[in-house]
Amino acid sequence: MRKYLYPVLITVFLAAGALIFLTQKPDLVPTLKERHGDLAAGGEWLNTKAAISGLLARLRSKPDDNQARVLLAEAYMQEARVTGDHPYYDTAAMKLLDEALRQEPENFEALCCKASLSLTQHHFSEGLAVAEKAVAINPNNAFVYGLLCDANVELGRYPEAVRMADKMNQVRPDLRSYSRVSYLREIHGDLPGAIEAMKMAVQAGYAGLEQTEWARVTLGHLFETTGDLTQAEQQYQLALAARPHYAYALAGLGRVAQARQQYPAAIAHLEEARSIVKDYAFTEELAELYQQNNQPAEARKMAQEAIAMLADAANEADENEAMGHYADRELAYAYVKTGELDKALKHAKIEYDRRPDNIDVCETMAWVHYKRGEYKDAEQYMKTARRTNSRNPTLLCRAGLIATKNGRAAEGQALIKQALTTNPYLTLDLADEGRKLLAVR
Repeated sequence: MRKYLYPVLITVFLAAGALIFLTQKPDLVPTLKERHGDLAAGGEWLNTKAAISGLLARLRSKPDDNQARVLLAEAYMQEARVTGDHPYYDTAAMKLLDEALRQEPENFEALCCKASLSLTQHHFSEGLAVAEKAVAINPNNAFVYGLLCDANVELGRYPEAVRMADKMNQVRPDLRSYSRVSYLREIHGDLPGAIEAMKMAVQAGYAGLEQTEWARVTLGHLFETTGDLTQAEQQYQLALAARPHYAYALAGLGRVAQARQQYPAAIAHLEEARSIVKDYAFTEELAELYQQNNQPAEARKMAQEAIAMLADAANEADENEAMGHYADRELAYAYVKTGELDKALKHAKIEYDRRPDNIDVCETMAWVHYKRGEYKDAEQYMKTARRTNSRNPTLLCRAGLIATKNGRAAEGQALIKQALTTNPYLTLDLADEGRKLLAVR
């Protein structure tokens, strides 16, 4: 599950439709698309349509209304979160923001939106540059410090990220600022503190709003990380009660069922989530679930579909520097699972070249090298991946396996035991490898 630094998940997007605006006239304003199925139920969709219709009417009557243009971009970015249709709405938002900034290069709100959108697309260096321009214009705004925190985290500049999170909380402690504190605590190994801060984030939000339920789902995932399936399930159920058919809460219930080895139920939850939002992560998780449920043909189908989704996103990013979701880290893991280790290393290196100081990227490099039997190389990257003292069980288990292969059996066993004590329900392929190693010692 993607971390909660800014409004983005590992929702990887099909490129079809992403170029819809490239042939439009510069003054043509992108319009709202209809929702379908469960996403069209409830009053929120009616309110969204009314608000966006009002903004479109303002722009038709007054084409130079930059405030309406930026508000419309924000609305489209939120609609992308809700529907998963990022190719359409992210492109629409960027078109609107670029036009606003062409007219007003120092429009603070437009700069913040553009920085946020760049981060959503995993263009982290670009997002940092835009956010730095924005904070120079207005250093008294909390949101811009959140963007600076996010960008610095993703680029592996953790002390600066902490400094920006502190500034954000000084200006305005709220859901967004508490969630940054939570993730930074998690990064630095304080899982109880991360849970405490995410509880504060949930309490600071309004029940039922997408941002609040996203925070609640993230809280559930933290409970998963610590092996507390009961608390995790409770958070996902609360999210669904407040926001019916919320795909990420459904996926959370799927992971809980998977940990309990209730594979048919887990598959049902993930299939429902995938029917609502086309998220690469759901497809990847389904591939693993079908494999565990002794359905190899379905597992292969899901794995191939996941890689196709990621490849489309990566190709789009290669063709359009300003837009397109960088997905190389996700592709590396996908190719590891299919055993295509040369391709896994290729994409891991691409991501590493973009942000060599990020601990998650270094963990990816370490794991790819481990799977290739290149244990010394794996150790080098794992050392960097562990430099914040993260207690993430997956990271610890991988570090233990790598240490063992490099002749440090006692250290490796201790790390694996720590991982399995924290979360006895680690994904089976990783946990079983660790348990087998412990059994033979």
